[in-house]
Amino acid sequence: MKIFQILRPLLEIGVVVFAIVFGLRFITSFFSQKSKVYRPTFLRQFYLLFWPLLCLGVGLPNLGFYFYTGHLAPHEAVLLLALSAVLLGFSMPALLLHAQYYAHNLHTTLVFDPKENRLEVYEGRVRIPFRQSELVRVERVTCKSKRLFWSNYDFLRLHLQTGEVLTLTSLLLNLAPLTEFLRNTPLEHRQRWFCWT
Repeated sequence: MKIFQILRPLLEIGVVVFAIVFGLRFITSFFSQKSKVYRPTFLRQFYLLFWPLLCLGVGLPNLGFYFYTGHLAPHEAVLLLALSAVLLGFSMPALLLHAQYYAHNLHTTLVFDPKENRLEVYEGRVRIPFRQSELVRVERVTCKSKRLFWSNYDFLRLHLQTGEVLTLTSLLLNLAPLTEFLRNTPLEHRQRWFCWT
């Protein structure tokens, strides 16, 4: 029971912090232009991780309750473990994908403005020079199901004439407008159950 006394104030503080961040972001969105520069931002990451983290927040206390309480009946223990396994089974794949996408695009900056026909990719502060005409093909990988927690995770690979391959993940932005922008380049669309790059 001591663990629940510790977790409750932490969860309350977390909810208050997220409410303040979203409130400020909502208010400032009225006064700012839509950005043309995309990086892995807190808001985009929170959007992708909301349901997996919520599921994990429900599943982990159940597992903690199981391990800290030594007097559960066998059928209660089986039900508690089954519920925790289902909840963790839904959240862990999304967390693994998020970690991999974060490692890929942590230092990536994308400048994308379709109205000005502008597409630039930076790794750190170094611009990767290419023109749209130098793209050999574009590979878009999406999730087969639209109802799983990791369905919003997809990626785009830009194959350049030099042989270099640039991977842009959904951690930067929604990739549908970028794919539409590159419609004149040969596009390979693949679907997988798990979009591991």
